[in-house]
Amino acid sequence: MDTIEAIMTTRAMRRYSDRPVEQADIETCLRAAQQAPSGGNVQPQQYVVVQDPAKRAALGELYRTAFDRYERSLPEPSTFADERQAAAWRRTRDASRHLADHLGDVPVIVVFLQPLIPWSPSDEEGPMDIGRLDASVYPAVQNFCVAARALGLGTALTTVIRIHTAEVLALLGAPEGRYEVAALTPLGYPTGNFGIAPRKPAAAVTHWDSWGDKRR
Repeated sequence: MDTIEAIMTTRAMRRYSDRPVEQADIETCLRAAQQAPSGGNVQPQQYVVVQDPAKRAALGELYRTAFDRYERSLPEPSTFADERQAAAWRRTRDASRHLADHLGDVPVIVVFLQPLIPWSPSDEEGPMDIGRLDASVYPAVQNFCVAARALGLGTALTTVIRIHTAEVLALLGAPEGRYEVAALTPLGYPTGNFGIAPRKPAAAVTHWDSWGDKRR
């Protein structure tokens, strides 16, 4: 698949069939993830690929309870620009709910972990803000998702499972106190269609040389 087409049509897929995913395809996605750039080439990410049905079910239950709590905290939108926008919101809400209720049924779940390590250098002037360690992990997640798309597989980058980080790490057998969850990504054959998702035009959020100088 053309690279730009793969990027443009990579979107959150939240409904999956039970069709098995080939081991070779999982490994291709992981190799693509590992080629992502990272600050100082530290490559901090670790991947836990969950295929065991019992562990998938347990992860799915943790995800569902995390999503339940998150969903209850969300305000109900009161106004939409038009019915098209309202319908899009309802589709996203329903798809997110579906994933929360069925994550454990997805053939593969990949948990991206990042280490809990000092990441802000200091000198005689004090601490230096060089950005978060996440910035060296999420490129790997996106590489994984784009590679999956090129293979006809769906993904959805999710983070709500962090509500139950301790339980997730215990379930996965990760060393206690050394890692946090960066993302959780289902991997499988989607029942919906790939396509270009509705987004703000790039021109609407791009400033040339100075803030406010837009070219439309």
